[in-house]
Amino acid sequence: MRFSIAALAAAITVASTITSSVDAFVPPLPSSISSGCKIQNSRVGEQSLHSCDRTDRTDGRWRSLPSLLSTVDGNEVADIAAAIGDDDDDDDDDDTATTAATTASTSSDDSSDSSSTSQKEEEEVVAVEEYKLTLEEVPAASYDVTTSAGASPGGSGPVHTLTINLGKPGHPDPIIIQIGKIGRQASAAVTLTRGKSVLYATASRDNKSRDDIDFLPLSVEHTERFSSAGVTSGAFNKREGRPGEHEVLVCRLVDRPLRPLIAEGWRRETQLLSWILSFDGERTCDPLAITASAAALWLSDVPLSKPVAAAMVGYVDGQLVLNPTLDQMKHSRLNLTVAGTKDAVLMIEGAADFLPESLMVDAVAFGHDAIRVQCEGLEELAKVVGKEKLYDTIKSPPEGLRETLNERYAARIDEIYAGALVKEDQEAASSQLSKLVKEEMEELYPDESSAVKSALKDLMCRRMFEKAKTEGTRIDGRRLDEVRTISSEAGLFPRVHGSALFTRGETQVVATTTLGDSGMMQKIDRISGMEAKRFYLQYTFPPSCVGETGRVGMPGRREVGHGNLAERALAPAIPSEEDFPYAMRVESLVTESNGSSSMASVCGGCLALMDAGVPIKSPIAGIAMGMLLGDKGTVSDENAVIVSDILGTEDALGTMDFKVAGNSEGITTFQLDIKCEGLTLETMARALDQAREGRLHILAEMQKTLKEPRAELPSTVAKVLKTKIAADSIGKVIGPGGRQIRALIEDFGLANINVEESGDVQISGFEMGRMEKAREMIKTLTAGGGGGGRGGGRGREPRPEYAGPDAEEGKTYSGKITGIHNFGVFLEILPGAEDGSTPGLEGLCHVSELHIERVRNCEGFIRGMNTETLEVVYLGKNKKGQHQLSRKAVMEERRGNSRGGGGGRRTENKPPAPTPEMSQEEVDVIAKAIENATD
Repeated sequence: MRFSIAALAAAITVASTITSSVDAFVPPLPSSISSGCKIQNSRVGEQSLHSCDRTDRTDGRWRSLPSLLSTVDGNEVADIAAAIGDDDDDDDDDDTATTAATTASTSSDDSSDSSSTSQKEEEEVVAVEEYKLTLEEVPAASYDVTTSAGASPGGSGPVHTLTINLGKPGHPDPIIIQIGKIGRQASAAVTLTRGKSVLYATASRDNKSRDDIDFLPLSVEHTERFSSAGVTSGAFNKREGRPGEHEVLVCRLVDRPLRPLIAEGWRRETQLLSWILSFDGERTCDPLAITASAAALWLSDVPLSKPVAAAMVGYVDGQLVLNPTLDQMKHSRLNLTVAGTKDAVLMIEGAADFLPESLMVDAVAFGHDAIRVQCEGLEELAKVVGKEKLYDTIKSPPEGLRETLNERYAARIDEIYAGALVKEDQEAASSQLSKLVKEEMEELYPDESSAVKSALKDLMCRRMFEKAKTEGTRIDGRRLDEVRTISSEAGLFPRVHGSALFTRGETQVVATTTLGDSGMMQKIDRISGMEAKRFYLQYTFPPSCVGETGRVGMPGRREVGHGNLAERALAPAIPSEEDFPYAMRVESLVTESNGSSSMASVCGGCLALMDAGVPIKSPIAGIAMGMLLGDKGTVSDENAVIVSDILGTEDALGTMDFKVAGNSEGITTFQLDIKCEGLTLETMARALDQAREGRLHILAEMQKTLKEPRAELPSTVAKVLKTKIAADSIGKVIGPGGRQIRALIEDFGLANINVEESGDVQISGFEMGRMEKAREMIKTLTAGGGGGGRGGGRGREPRPEYAGPDAEEGKTYSGKITGIHNFGVFLEILPGAEDGSTPGLEGLCHVSELHIERVRNCEGFIRGMNTETLEVVYLGKNKKGQHQLSRKAVMEERRGNSRGGGGGRRTENKPPAPTPEMSQEEVDVIAKAIENATD
């Protein structure tokens, strides 16, 4: 990151001319100042920007550096420069410099910018220091339970509070779990508070047991309420609807560690609900959702055998960090979520940047320390307020059932598992055995079909374990560490950018890669901000891949989870945008499945990326590990049998599904699910070592198809050319209603032009000559105040300008929407000539002026309003001569009229209050911040 004092001063000057627009000048700030303060990526703290640590207290209120800069007048820049001193070294900002060249055969960048060449020659460049982790000291690990009598609403009962100090440096805020105040009609309801983040979780169950099912009827829902971050949904009805992808993933995180600990035979519908009510923007709430839901379930009468808690672990600056902040996660090489009991681990979900297996084990142990103290605290809380568990509806298996099944059917099961049968024959034999057992046991044990089915499944598990333990072989005849036969090929489809077919035994996927410009990025809206992903993987598991029929449509939770796992496995190998300016979409279609189609998607997706010519850092492969136990009701021990590349049957009847992906040097992602009461760290270390051997074998097989990425991109991929323009010149490229940018695309025969709010421009097309001409036209349009009309590349006359009466500053107009963009809305507030010879008067209503509240998605917000016009106040021109509009001013005036008792709609608005002058103290604060950034 580089920056210049001159550039900062210029940015401050521009900022002073933009009404209520912090976004306009935040991007040029150096990372040491702006880290955590980028408004477009953070909803929380839009007013206070609490995540920025450079603030000044003025008039009894804290003001952030960006809010101070917004008050800088152009004449005050000299004061700031004088405060800094004449001996500071100036340097350029990478964000305003031209991006370096990417791949030689497919793209090129601006090598220079005429407006900044002389400045580059004069200024001395200095580099900002690398990120250094600093962790504050915290109290020792402890927990405390307190009771406040009569503190519940109406004084009807006590409120019990559990306060937990995790005892890890850098995590000063205690976790506070409270019960008795909110949600008293649920079986149990708790609030969990950490810092200024608050979650509410409930556990409820039906009064009647369902005897018609043979599975645990548990459902989990999690909602990230946008109001928790002080914003509103951009949907038309202004409320949360179908769960987003991240909410689905959190639901899976909650479900997986809790399900194996609920008593066998529990058949009452059970529902866990959780909401984020307040989000402080400091740390993710994902592990808190697990802990809150687990606490509610533990304190309810649902028979959960042990308390469960969760923690998140990062690896920053060579140190393991507990529950790292969002800023620390930007620099972390590890993103690990661990859940478990005080004795063992139940669930692991995470991604890493090619880290070794030994560090993974250390990270899990580090997180489990925090889990242990939370579980011990929950045990104490349950002694005070926990309900008695309901076991009366759980039927014990009939006496002698297990022994009868062992005697009659153990030999038959051993024949099926001898290893001579393929999948179809083995499934058919198992189905016939199940029917036989059901018919014969119905006479001996009437009305016990569910118990018979459970006992038969338990017998099959134990026979599978005995075979592996005594013979060292598995039900398909393989050794314990043997991987099934692998075959793969690339370049299957002629028009697809990249494609691959990956087959491992009876699991097969068809993977494809599509490349595009930045407009193809996947945008995900979350309470922590808008996330744009250059690379994403979408996984499809049709019923035909297992020979069945079923629902086809929107992806289910399993598909979302498996796709996300495969995506995280490949993400660390994706080249940077500077090295490869394309967005990448990988699709994995599972065509056959018999064990770990998600890891097959990793392998197939990697080959498809290489086939498309994506210069990945290294090939990635994945493998699924399993564990067999003689008794599922215990924690794993030295008798546990670890098996590589598990089958579907081993997954269903085994006790562990441990997926690990990475390259030859380290791990990129991992996921652990347990069906017993936990996994010891010793067993996990064994599984990781065995997984590494299997991963290396798969990588070697993949290299037989492609050793490295294709040297050239396919001819069907559009070339990409990047350039940079000033942020205040974006309108000149887009033009009124988008006419200018459409003309450029049409006139130069381009595939697309994508303009970011920062001024980054991506030009995509198939002819480099035309693309370079389009770039020159864009530079012409934006140099020295271009007209912004339809120019194109064919020598057309400049677009006529508005010739009507001037707009009145402070007056309210009904503007016709002519263009919607992520940075604001263009509106025509005065009509042009009736004969069309001259256009109407257009202005920009910036996204910050659309509503009193923060608008996170401008396009969705406007389309949700379902209108073609907006009432706006004309604010006048800025220093660049651009017309500025505000819908927020109209809303504020009406709110003021409503509170003051006035009626009727006013047609005139007073001009906005003048921006207050900066005090000398504020000037000194900015100067000091800049000095710190340059040191």
